[in-house]
Amino acid sequence: MLGNDLPPPTEVINMYKLNQIGLMRIYEPNHEALKALRGSGINVLVGVRNDELQQLASTESAAEDWVAAYIRPYWPQVNFRYIAVGNEVIPGEVARYVLPAMQNLHNAWSSGVLNSIEQIKVSTAVAMSVLGESYPPSAATFSQDTAAYMVPIARYLNSIGAPLLVNVYPYFTYVENPSDVSLPYALFASESAVVIDDGLSYYNLFDAMVDAVYASLEKAGAPQVRVVVSETGWPSGGNGNVTTPSTAQKYNSNLIRHVLSSHGTPRRLGKSVET
Repeated sequence: MLGNDLPPPTEVINMYKLNQIGLMRIYEPNHEALKALRGSGINVLVGVRNDELQQLASTESAAEDWVAAYIRPYWPQVNFRYIAVGNEVIPGEVARYVLPAMQNLHNAWSSGVLNSIEQIKVSTAVAMSVLGESYPPSAATFSQDTAAYMVPIARYLNSIGAPLLVNVYPYFTYVENPSDVSLPYALFASESAVVIDDGLSYYNLFDAMVDAVYASLEKAGAPQVRVVVSETGWPSGGNGNVTTPSTAQKYNSNLIRHVLSSHGTPRRLGKSVET
């Protein structure tokens, strides 16, 4: 959605179909994109703009208006899968609005005529920075700055059967700790276990990061909440030999192979990581 000379939404949808990509994230409910998605069969994660959180948190009627404007006209022709109530706003000035906005949006379609949309799950997308400790994975917890928001959110997600959306970037962990993190470990290319934690063997950093979130959710009293990876990737330029097109391709192709397998993470074996 951001950039010059972008192809029209219909062309993007056709590209998805041609490459058999079944999941899409859009960061705000763009009407042209939603029109193009009708009948596509693509599962959509749609975002609520960060500047709308306060209003949506204030009243259920504001949430009902949002659903009426952006969900009702397109469902069920558009396969809405998740609604992300804000992107990486915890901690921050609007963090306190996330949970009430989630509750209002959930209530807006889980009653009345929209009762049948209950398969659409409401959540929020967070950065890995919501964790205080993250290594080893079993020691991970939500940080002091975020726990006041994340613990109630995690328990709410647990109660409604929704996942936590997490933006997971091994790249950042690698570039911030190059002496402690090997490039093969970050690129899913390590042939032996790099980290042994509580009897679990980690061959890649991605799994360790996802399991750190699982450990934090368990400590927050939300053991049933799944982690859905709402963003990941590797830059193809800007940081010397670490960010080349071939390195980015290696990360992305290895990632896809990994998450499409049924291997899961050491902490959640046999459960593929929706990404």
